[in-house]
Amino acid sequence: MNSAVQLIRSADLSDRAQYAYAATAPKDARFIFLAGSCPLNLDGSTAAIGDFAGQAAKCIENLEIALAEAGASMRDVISTRVLVASARQEDLVTAWDVVAAAFGDHDVPSTLLGVTVLGYDDQLVEIEATAAVRD
Repeated sequence: MNSAVQLIRSADLSDRAQYAYAATAPKDARFIFLAGSCPLNLDGSTAAIGDFAGQAAKCIENLEIALAEAGASMRDVISTRVLVASARQEDLVTAWDVVAAAFGDHDVPSTLLGVTVLGYDDQLVEIEATAAVRD
């Protein structure tokens, strides 16, 4: 099935960004608003303590599960917000590299933020997403 999401690029904006600047979905699409995907194991413990890349990977894994439960996949994501509990740009980039690799050529519009703290003990990364599908 083809994704309902259309990524938009512009020759009038820098190509330095590693993602599309905008995305649309048709009026007959069903939107899926996902809670922030956290690096939590099934038992509620935090995965990959102290590891930005490991936590980003666990967030992606959990995001894929939530998407599947809603009848969607990574190719149906229309935007993301990646939160990283760090003031160091290199930590943000470490998490971002994992996220970007997971999306591959479906490089959805994204925002990458450094934040002071996240909600769970030892949590370093959280990924919010919105998806759109045609039923």
